[in-house]
Amino acid sequence: MGENTMFLRLEGPLQAWGGHESKFVVRRTCEAPTKSGVSGIICAALGVPRAEASSFWLPKLRSLLMGVRIDRAGIRWWDYHTVGAEMQMSIAEAEGKTKKGALLTRREYLCDASFLVALQGDSAVIDQIETAVKNPKWTLYLGRKNCVPSRPLSERPPESHPDLISALSSVPWRRRNKEDEAPQSIDCLIDWTPTQEQPEAPDDALVWHDVPILFEPPSHQPRFVMLKNLSVGTEGDVRIAEDAAQSRVPDPPRSRADYSNTAYKNARAERLNSDHGLCVFCKSPATTVQHVTYRRAGGNEPQEDLRSLCRLCHDAVTMIEYGHGMGLDRINPEHPQWRDEIIKKREEIVRYRSLETRRRRLSAEEVE
Repeated sequence: MGENTMFLRLEGPLQAWGGHESKFVVRRTCEAPTKSGVSGIICAALGVPRAEASSFWLPKLRSLLMGVRIDRAGIRWWDYHTVGAEMQMSIAEAEGKTKKGALLTRREYLCDASFLVALQGDSAVIDQIETAVKNPKWTLYLGRKNCVPSRPLSERPPESHPDLISALSSVPWRRRNKEDEAPQSIDCLIDWTPTQEQPEAPDDALVWHDVPILFEPPSHQPRFVMLKNLSVGTEGDVRIAEDAAQSRVPDPPRSRADYSNTAYKNARAERLNSDHGLCVFCKSPATTVQHVTYRRAGGNEPQEDLRSLCRLCHDAVTMIEYGHGMGLDRINPEHPQWRDEIIKKREEIVRYRSLETRRRRLSAEEVE
């Protein structure tokens, strides 16, 4: 006897699972993958055209039970979408005339969502689908063609389970990053099927119009779906995996400025000369140069990476940079956006620092 259950991991930056109402100019997404959407992924993996899917594969896919575990619900996001420029679309103008224009739609997406889909049924069909998903004939998308998966869809081999709840509970919930907190519970959407004890759907059953009859033209039937809640944790229905799904990408090694480097000294002198020996911010005599970026530091600095500054402005800019936790790219004191903050920091330095610090700004006669 072969395995009767397969798993699909549907995760990516964007996903879109349109329901029966997702038509015309406003195209919403359902909260989780639809049976029609999952069937489309499988047909793409098998290399079955839309027009030919109804004759053989859609009846097989309709016979499979489907359950979806919402590991990460994602955030709903809207896109103002334009298609074409000179299409035969009538656009009303203020004068009462019409003209050719683009097709405009508003499309909704799920951002950063992650779902575990379990499909259960005939072991021979499960085996065919699993093989196709691992070696798809066409590119697989998460609902729309701009929604690419960020992880392999098949990350767990098929197994045998008595029902969908058992199947979805058997897969540990996995943190994406090590520091992520585990939820107390996760929701599941499970196909409801009649039994001897329950021949009719309960009152709390949901109706999803997403069972595909035809892809071209689109035609769907409804199905009953039950919302189940699984606890997460050591004593819960779903245990937590020890390892995170991904490790943090380390920051790239930072280029260090080598102030003893001859090439840097020459670049520094050239910059001071091009700025006429004046601070680019306050026009006082410049005493040093400031890196606006460290991406080419270490002796390879071009002139556009440096700015001449007096000591007071240099200290003010450096304090602001450290306060903002800046990385390779720093403050350009010539940009107006930093003007008020640099002036405020200069005043703070003058007000609270020692007499020696004040001498950096004031002449000896004024200090004495």
